[in-house]
Amino acid sequence: MATLQWIPELDTGIPEIDKQHRRICDYINLLDQIRRTHDRQKLGEVIEEMVDYTVSHFSFEETLMEDAGYLLAGPHKRVHELVTRRVGEFKTRYEAGEDVTEELHNMLSRWLFNHIRNEDHGYMDTVTTYLRMTASAQHAKIEAASQAVSQPKRGWIARLFGAR
Repeated sequence: MATLQWIPELDTGIPEIDKQHRRICDYINLLDQIRRTHDRQKLGEVIEEMVDYTVSHFSFEETLMEDAGYLLAGPHKRVHELVTRRVGEFKTRYEAGEDVTEELHNMLSRWLFNHIRNEDHGYMDTVTTYLRMTASAQHAKIEAASQAVSQPKRGWIARLFGAR
């Protein structure tokens, strides 16, 4: 097995997604390192953590795509479901005593980089635009609230007659 090296071309430009992808890459590398120690208990813990983290990443990514109105969110989610099911099968085989480490590492290594390059880069523009618009709207709300606080308070009579 080879250590995965993150390359800038894998970045989506969405900081939280990129951070999560790098963490999944770290888990895949950790899987390889622990495999060499033959510490079956630690290996099981890493597999469990990696599966939990990846499922939570998928959920985050899917919510972001749906909120942004990405048209291919449904098919993208189905790809996530397939990978989750496949990794679950590896976990079951591992728990039954089978050594699936190398096979799991190879599958995840190929899948992660291919998925980011192909499917994930497909939603980049939609999600980035959505995040920019959301940030602008949030900034406008904060600015309006700030101005409202800095405006002198007028009495009810002045407000009633529109006096300034």
